[in-house]
Amino acid sequence: MIKATQALVISFLLLFLNTAFAVEGLPDFTKLVEEHGNAVVNISTTIKKKSHARLFKKGFGSTEEEQAFEELLKRYFDFNGGGSGSSPHGHKANPLGSGFIISEDGYVVTNHHVISDADEITVKLTDRREFKAKLVGSDERSDVALLKIEATGLPFLHLGSSKDLKVGEWVLAIGSPFGFDNSVTAGIVSAKGRNLPTDNYVPFIQTDVAINPGNSGGPLFNLAGDVVGINSQIYSRSGGFMGVSFAIPTRVAANVIEQLKTKGKVSRAWLGVYIQEVNRELAKSFKMPKPTGALVAKIIKGGPAVGHLKLGDIILEFNGQIVPDVAKLPNIVAQAEIGKAVDVKVLRDGTEQVINITLGELPKEDSLVEAKDTQAEPAPKAKNIVLGMEVEDLDEMSRKATNVESGVLVSKVNKGAAKDAGLIQGDIIAMLDGQTIESVEQLKTKIKTLKPDESVAILIHRNGTARFFALKIPAESTSQ
Repeated sequence: MIKATQALVISFLLLFLNTAFAVEGLPDFTKLVEEHGNAVVNISTTIKKKSHARLFKKGFGSTEEEQAFEELLKRYFDFNGGGSGSSPHGHKANPLGSGFIISEDGYVVTNHHVISDADEITVKLTDRREFKAKLVGSDERSDVALLKIEATGLPFLHLGSSKDLKVGEWVLAIGSPFGFDNSVTAGIVSAKGRNLPTDNYVPFIQTDVAINPGNSGGPLFNLAGDVVGINSQIYSRSGGFMGVSFAIPTRVAANVIEQLKTKGKVSRAWLGVYIQEVNRELAKSFKMPKPTGALVAKIIKGGPAVGHLKLGDIILEFNGQIVPDVAKLPNIVAQAEIGKAVDVKVLRDGTEQVINITLGELPKEDSLVEAKDTQAEPAPKAKNIVLGMEVEDLDEMSRKATNVESGVLVSKVNKGAAKDAGLIQGDIIAMLDGQTIESVEQLKTKIKTLKPDESVAILIHRNGTARFFALKIPAESTSQ
């Protein structure tokens, strides 16, 4: 009886351990790869040699990083900026990245930077068939491109919902790192909604999936086998994988793909403002309990916001969505309907207001570029010293040199409140504590009304851009 009981206990323990191991063990990706791997493709292009360096810069920031990445290209692709391997006409075929088929009749998704400036695009399937692809459309802002190959009955992938993706969830990537076709790597979702400095329109999925040069444009799967992202960028100091990878979520990509398929281009809504972060000091100057929202630093002439928003407004909500920080607003606006009137909640002069604005269409990037300073700074004409800086009125020459219509020029910054706030020589003071500043005398008068130790917002123009700073008024503010 005792032996039978012991045997029963041992059997129970073995069953428990096996069950626990199955629950706690790593997921099995083999079925996912077998079912979906044949819809992932390798993409190569024929391109003028002088364009190679620019193509590979996506996701690699500094000159040092780009040089390291070029060394990787030399090692794996015999790439030397257009030297060996190039044709007499200066063209060379290189395996640039990955992609995946989304329809049985041959629509293929990849990254914009993979096929940018290509003279010819080749799509290679897992069964070794190769097709010359037609570029249906490409969108630089989201880094998504849509290709078409002439074939039928192809394996294809389904775009899933990235909205339901959770941090910590297992994900898998298939691509062609360094030209090694159909390489599989796995990891977890590290974060969602990441905004990168050069990509304002994509809330990236951050993962620790091993992504390397050549993975760009390949799919990111969840365990159900649905595509939840398009692998796009990595953060790297060496040019290779360092555990921080970024994918374009399908909720953004799906809309872009549909527009490229139907129109060949992508249209986005536009508010027409330049915005900046509300940090702790600025929040204090605007009498806010905590930093939140997006601060309007400049209103673009002819844009939808003209006559509705004001400099110094802090956008708290847009079209019913909370704006927690400056990085979230561009994507929220871009997803809205062009020509639609939306409610924008702002904090203005300490009071929340709801303003109705009809959105326009986002212009091309080059039409938004404004003239920078091209002339030397005009020499100071008079020594007016306020808050540790020398200031002067703008004359006609100064206006042309700085491309600013009105304000007060900072000709020199010494020790004092202005330097502590971050002002530098050449700045133009346009607004102080909500009041437009057009002359030195007006600036001096305004400073006299401010309380000692009070933090106020000061708007300056610098090299063609506008930005607010938090200026703390000293206990004894001196004007001469």
